[in-house]
Amino acid sequence: MREPMVMRLAGLHSPKGWLLFALLSAAVLILVPVLNRVVPPESFFYMPNWMLTLMGRFLCLALVALALDLIWGYTGILSLGHGAFFAIGGYAMGMHLTRNTHDEGSVPNFIQFLGMSDWPWFWAPFEYFWATALLVVLAPGLLALVFGFLAFRSRVRGVYFAIITQALTFALMLLFFRTETGLGGDTGLTNFQEVLGFSLRSPDARLTLYLLSGVVLILAYLLCRFIVTSKLGRVLTAIRDAENRVRFTGYNPLRYKLFVWTFSAMLCGVAGALYVPQTGVINPGEMAPAVSIEMAVWVALGGRGTLVGALAGAGIVNGAKSWFTAAYPELWLFFLGALFIFVTLFLPKGVVGLFDRFRKEKRS
Repeated sequence: MREPMVMRLAGLHSPKGWLLFALLSAAVLILVPVLNRVVPPESFFYMPNWMLTLMGRFLCLALVALALDLIWGYTGILSLGHGAFFAIGGYAMGMHLTRNTHDEGSVPNFIQFLGMSDWPWFWAPFEYFWATALLVVLAPGLLALVFGFLAFRSRVRGVYFAIITQALTFALMLLFFRTETGLGGDTGLTNFQEVLGFSLRSPDARLTLYLLSGVVLILAYLLCRFIVTSKLGRVLTAIRDAENRVRFTGYNPLRYKLFVWTFSAMLCGVAGALYVPQTGVINPGEMAPAVSIEMAVWVALGGRGTLVGALAGAGIVNGAKSWFTAAYPELWLFFLGALFIFVTLFLPKGVVGLFDRFRKEKRS
């Protein structure tokens, strides 16, 4: 007998888990905006606009970590190329914002440099926000679908899959660096002014982007939680633990892996699209292999296969990165490397695993 949807949703967490989820959601959607807009600037608890924007970026990066945990933590497929999907979503939004910045009949300097007086043909859909919103999801999803079908059908797995995903993002980075692609070359797209008629520099637009990032992250978390606690999630976990046994029992792992891989890429595209208007720039550097490796560090630090751990890992690493790059920029990479080694040796299940260990010891 099929379980009612209400009961199914209620079963995503224990009562304590739902309470914690509600508190964290309230902190993101209510507390932070209140600290920014209600608390007076002279108060110690006032949150300036730059910090609100920084928090909005962290929410976008947490969405990337969530997507990577879905494919790595639950399906056992390590991707070191998720930066490509993030950047494609970012470029889609950046192209729309760039078109909005220029009046009709004018084009950016990097297009004039190519000897063109009008927008290239592939810029046409980005004149419309609705088309851009579709491409933010469809472009990385289609790339992931084609790439994943070829890789999974050939049964590429393990370290070999990680290597070819690195090759994918590196190849795309080299392509986007080329000026003749009409995407700004090494400087990328920048100098965005407005979206849907609202100035990106206004406090209201910043708050709206932050809240939108928070709502998308919360909904994505619930959707991912729904997937991993469903029959689909159990099959994904079985593929991670023993793919050949899954195949022998009559399941086709290709379909399941292709679905979760494509879905994960789409989430990254959405994250990139939300990230770019809050950052003000998108360039090929987002496709650098090191960026994708850093994403894997977020998930490893927080705890693979937990979703919550991925969110925590993204917050911890990016919070530390913001502080180190401002206070001790030359030490950041050393800190990141030491942190990854420490977690690998002493916290194989990440920060979340550490809490689980304390809880089990307390019970015993």
